[in-house]
Amino acid sequence: MKLNTQGRYALIALVDLSNRSNEKRVSLSEISERQNISLPYLEQLFVKLRRAGVVKSFRGATGGYVISKSAETLRITEILKAVDQDLDLAAERKKEVEKVETKEEVLAGKMWEQLSASMYVFLHQVRLSDIANDQLNPCPAVPNFVSVSDN
Repeated sequence: MKLNTQGRYALIALVDLSNRSNEKRVSLSEISERQNISLPYLEQLFVKLRRAGVVKSFRGATGGYVISKSAETLRITEILKAVDQDLDLAAERKKEVEKVETKEEVLAGKMWEQLSASMYVFLHQVRLSDIANDQLNPCPAVPNFVSVSDN
């Protein structure tokens, strides 16, 4: 799994929004300034997030964005899917439909499918509030194997 910048920045922006939306509607320019994320990039992300029903937008002098439901019920998988983040480690293998796989490739592929399923379950269990309220603890024994890509 490669976590691209869309998924990464969408998550950062929504944590920011979650921490401030109780006060008022939040403009993308405010998020852009606080998080050092390009405003045009945020605008693209929030179009996707709005279409997926993750956020609501309001126009006018008091306009801005709010999260469409509580941070306690918004799951990370919803956010990542909204910005087209691929959560499947075996996706590349599945694209090669016409390729004849060896028995060993099929057996190894089952491991990648199981790992994808485990990661999906983890991401589905984590809620935006878990991140916004700093309730996740990193495990120092686990190697850093998830990379961030600009694709």
